[in-house]
Amino acid sequence: MKLFNLREFSTQLAPGARLIGLDPGARRIGVALSDVGRRIASPYGTLARGKLQANAAEITAIAAAQTAGGLVIGLPVDELGRSAQAARDWAHALAAATGLPATMVDESFTSADAHARMIEAGLSRARRGAVVDKVAAATILQAALDALHEF
Repeated sequence: MKLFNLREFSTQLAPGARLIGLDPGARRIGVALSDVGRRIASPYGTLARGKLQANAAEITAIAAAQTAGGLVIGLPVDELGRSAQAARDWAHALAAATGLPATMVDESFTSADAHARMIEAGLSRARRGAVVDKVAAATILQAALDALHEF
């Protein structure tokens, strides 16, 4: 399935369908969900990064349970070359495997930003480690939601 730019992506979405934000890492995938009005992103959970088909099945199950109709996937723009291309390839394959429209949003510094906000909030190192991926996914998704409301 094709990856859409944000404007095209918005035309692919059913009214009231939530969006799933994904922060794909080497070991974990952070997951966030939007509200049905697509205004607020909230951390949802993390998935162990594994075989694409297994991760696609988990994401498809989340989409079905949460009435989600699209994917917003983080793109490491600050990392040129292989990392960015690998992220694009994974996003294409995931969109095809789930059957959901997808777009990619710059994820530069989202994990660092999430860590900084959690330190400010007084979370311990152990607690930050447990939630950083889903908070980063929410940051990615919120950036897309904010941009979508500009159209």
